[in-house]
Amino acid sequence: MVMAAQQQTVHDRLLKKNNRNAEKIERKGKIIVYGCASIIILATISITLFLLTKGLQAFVVNGVNPISFLTGLDWNPTRSEANGGPVYGALPFIFGSFAVTILAALVAAPLGVGAAIYMIEIAPSWGKRILQPVIELLVGIPSVVYGFIGLSVIVPFVRQYVGGQGFGLLAGTIVLSVMILPTITSIATDALRTLPNGLRESSLALGATRWQTIRRVLLPAAWPMLLTAIVLGMARAFGEALAVQMVIGNARTIAESLTDPTATLTTIITLNMGHTVQGSVDNNVLWSLGLILLVMSYIFILIIRFLSSRRSF
Repeated sequence: MVMAAQQQTVHDRLLKKNNRNAEKIERKGKIIVYGCASIIILATISITLFLLTKGLQAFVVNGVNPISFLTGLDWNPTRSEANGGPVYGALPFIFGSFAVTILAALVAAPLGVGAAIYMIEIAPSWGKRILQPVIELLVGIPSVVYGFIGLSVIVPFVRQYVGGQGFGLLAGTIVLSVMILPTITSIATDALRTLPNGLRESSLALGATRWQTIRRVLLPAAWPMLLTAIVLGMARAFGEALAVQMVIGNARTIAESLTDPTATLTTIITLNMGHTVQGSVDNNVLWSLGLILLVMSYIFILIIRFLSSRRSF
């Protein structure tokens, strides 16, 4: 009886010690997790406040008219006072960013969703083994390589077979569509893979063909996630700078056709930020363009959150 009591006492002590160790480990884990989350939140808030402060200085400090800034067609920071002074009309760049983003999504979305359907529903095992590394390879290629390929291949091709100088909206669209294709394909693949097998089996059991199942059952069920993939691809395209800058022409005008050169918000920032003085009007209006990019990023995130909340499965 005495030995049993002693063994029970030792067991209780070991159990209490293990519980204390587990509590310490859990406490440390919570501190690390909450600390990482706090850093991310603080970084996001800091970047937002910094861009908000810098982006509004052109309107608050320098007196730039925000309506003229957003709707003006003329961007000429170097115009002399004798000719009316500098003007800052950002509409051509806003239009260029939206135009190249939407066109790239129109090209990449069908290809990305089609590739996802092929990998999940149609391809044999060897087809998946070939296509998956290709998609992953496209993700790992740097932006400057895409831009250089566009400059060496796409621009001469457009110039010779389509028309114009080669630099323009069409070349930027082709380069961006290839860049966002892996993003759309990967997310669309995950969306189709997560669908319950019961959907496929039920449709086939009712006599539907494989294509009818894909078109009328699987695609509608995965539609919110497929839209999320497309919006994420558009967000990537909207913020791309270097590759687009190398092929789009960087003209400060609104493109009237696909072959006309134009510019985007990111290209005009990267081209001019190094040639401005900190705190000057020219520098502040570039920060205002960056603020527009930040606002659009938040809009894309809200759209993605809304689409994700509509998932059925």
